[in-house]
Amino acid sequence: MQYTAHDPFVAPARARPQIWRIIIGLIMVAAVYALGIAVVFGGIFVAAGPDGAERWMAEMINATGPTGTLLVLATFIGMAVGPMVAVSAFHDRSPATLFGAMPRTARHFLIAMVVCALAYSLSFLFPNDVTISPNLERSLWLSFLPLALVGILLQTGAEEILFRGYLQQQLAARFRSPILWMVLPSVLFAVLHYQPEVMGDNAIYIVLAAGLFGLLAADLTAVTGSLGAAWGFHFANNVVAILIVALDGPLSGLALYTADISASDEAIRPLIFLDMGTTVATWVLIRLAVKRW
Repeated sequence: MQYTAHDPFVAPARARPQIWRIIIGLIMVAAVYALGIAVVFGGIFVAAGPDGAERWMAEMINATGPTGTLLVLATFIGMAVGPMVAVSAFHDRSPATLFGAMPRTARHFLIAMVVCALAYSLSFLFPNDVTISPNLERSLWLSFLPLALVGILLQTGAEEILFRGYLQQQLAARFRSPILWMVLPSVLFAVLHYQPEVMGDNAIYIVLAAGLFGLLAADLTAVTGSLGAAWGFHFANNVVAILIVALDGPLSGLALYTADISASDEAIRPLIFLDMGTTVATWVLIRLAVKRW
């Protein structure tokens, strides 16, 4: 498969492609990510005091309330900043090069969101046995919506900058094989979604779904030469899963509705495979759309 747009996207990473730089860069990313989390916790401590901080940290662990869920999304600030620091410090290039050409990034982000909105709207018409129930009052949901959208933009952007930006670019600058620069970041992305304490025996299936999404997002990045399409794909997916209909349990605090099923229920497995099919179909449509526009 030819990825002609990928070469200029990777070009800025070719000046400093050494593996030791990537390793140190990832250590820097981890450190900045941890610092970002510490800053969020520190802000909570200053604003709420010791007792209040303990209560809000417990709220973040459960993430079944809107403010707690927003705070969880805020912790991704360090993951977004970390790769920018790493490319500046160890690869002698601008953080802007992580995104690709900005006009193309913005255009493909919007195209991917529109395609996802159409595809996901159709997917809701498929019959299933899941019952959904109101979670937040509509007025409360609307009051949180602007910050929630910013939070999901941050969370999905942080993951795209790290996995499809920094790692994909630097590995592609060092290795020609897509198995290394496309598959390896996707495997890492998938493994970080492994939460057996939340998902039970379904954890491996959700990891497979995350790995599939990672591969498709990597392909979109390679096809377009920017993060725009993958980021828009990721953003739209998480808006539906976090803000529209969430599974009962963690990260349901900002959802307008919740499904009467949790991530650990065995009955969710057919839905995981249905979601994977929808993801592939949506990827095909986005791929066609970004090639046309």
